[in-house]
Amino acid sequence: MDLGISGKRAIVCASSKGLGRGCAEALAEAGVNLVVNGRNGEILAATAREIRDRTGVEVVEVQADVSQEAGREALLEACPDPDILINNAGGPPPGLWSDWDREDFIRALDANMLAPIALIKAVLPGMIERRWGRVVNITSQSVKAPIPVLGLSNSARAGLTGYVAGTSRQVAQHGVAINNLLPGIHSTDRATMLDRTAANAEGLTEDDVRKRRQDTIPARRYGTAGDFGAACAFLCSRYAGFIVGQNLLLDGGATNATI
Repeated sequence: MDLGISGKRAIVCASSKGLGRGCAEALAEAGVNLVVNGRNGEILAATAREIRDRTGVEVVEVQADVSQEAGREALLEACPDPDILINNAGGPPPGLWSDWDREDFIRALDANMLAPIALIKAVLPGMIERRWGRVVNITSQSVKAPIPVLGLSNSARAGLTGYVAGTSRQVAQHGVAINNLLPGIHSTDRATMLDRTAANAEGLTEDDVRKRRQDTIPARRYGTAGDFGAACAFLCSRYAGFIVGQNLLLDGGATNATI
């Protein structure tokens, strides 16, 4: 299927591995030129090289932390007028309500709410002027159904969701579509970390914890970066202009809700 975005330019945050890489790969396969990003230069360079060699698109690497202003400035310097922005950042650590103080919440808000908002504000004027743009924010299944041990993530990502709900409807008339992708459990470093934490706390093996979590998912498996990237690419396509301010779950059916 031709997504109609070949030759477009995209910034894909935190895309050296995991779900961000899945999005970058899917966009590259659709012919989109990329700015990819990560904090580990070696991993980032390998990812960029593999995508470039396989798809032939232009891939620019920006080693930076998107939660920091300097990191965001570096991304925008590499691509001042992207047609597509994929916001993504690693989630804050798990814990209990009693574990977190103000500084923990500030760090979570900076990474998972304020940083994506800053990038959205930076790219929207150009998208509006060109009368075409796509923004996809990778948030979390927890926006629909809070996960108790992820209170920091629940809070920050819910804030971003509220911002997107209003902003997306203000810019849709200009051909700009902003939406959120809500991953459930996928086979990523984040899932491995959460499984390991639970295993250590309960005296179980990681395999035991993973099997228990898979049994709660109707699809009976964890998602893949490929699953996620394909959905992201579609939301960035020419076919998705009438999808505005939505929160698309990719969780294998794990969130038990009618709507």
